[in-house]
This record gives sequence, structure tokens and C-alpha cells, in this order.
Amino acid sequence: MAIHNDDYAAANKRAADRSRKTPTATAVRYDRRISRIVIDLSSGIEVAFRPHDAQGLERAKPDDLAEIEISPSGLGIRFPLLDADLYLPALLEGFLGSRRWMAAEMGKAGGRVTTEAKAAAARENGRLGGRPRKPKELAAA
Repeated sequence: MAIHNDDYAAANKRAADRSRKTPTATAVRYDRRISRIVIDLSSGIEVAFRPHDAQGLERAKPDDLAEIEISPSGLGIRFPLLDADLYLPALLEGFLGSRRWMAAEMGKAGGRVTTEAKAAAARENGRLGGRPRKPKELAAA
């Protein structure tokens, strides 16, 4: 399948339109003082987040974050020492990982939430001998 010059021109126009609408990374660094990755955007805004909140960086040590690269498009952030990448548009939308990873993180956080009602239910269950056992037909399923 041959690609024509018109296709290249159309692709370049789409890329130029996207770059006008989407901020790109102009600089990125790990700030040890505040324990955050800081990204300077072409819009003049600075974005910072905790490394352990992002997929692939959960167990990163400060030395692992010493080297960070920006993709040529400015839409990707690469951490070569960890073999991890982040996509800037998704990051700006609040996604620090894949849908599956984000769902797992939200589930962990939800399980840690304690309210007075939850604590009272746990105390009551404890008085009654703990959580009831599942019926055998449900346990086998």
C-alpha cells in the first residue's frame, strides 16, 4: 500500500492541531525535597505527583528517578532506569496507569477506608463469632 504526500500532509496537520490543543512537557525532574516528579508544561503550568502513585514507579527509589526523559513529541515521559513510561495526556486527565491498574489501586484504597459504621459492624461481627462461613455450594463456585 503506497502512502501519498497528501497523507503525510494530513498527518502533519493533525499533529500540529493536537500540539496546539494539548500541552507538552518541556522539562521534567524528580524533586527530592518534596518527593515529587515535577513536569513543566508548554502552557506554563507545572504538574507534580508522588512517584508511588504512578504505575511502574510504585517501588521507585530516589536514585531510580535521577534519569527522566521526554519523548520527542513531548507527550511521553520515560524512566529508563525503571523501564517505565507515562503518557502525558492521560496523566493530565488524572490517570497514573492503565485502567486495570487504576481500578486495583482504587479497590485497595476503598478497602482501607474506616468509618464509624464500618468499625461498629466489625465489632458486632466479632461478638457474634466473626464473619459467617460461606455455604459449601458458594465456596465451591
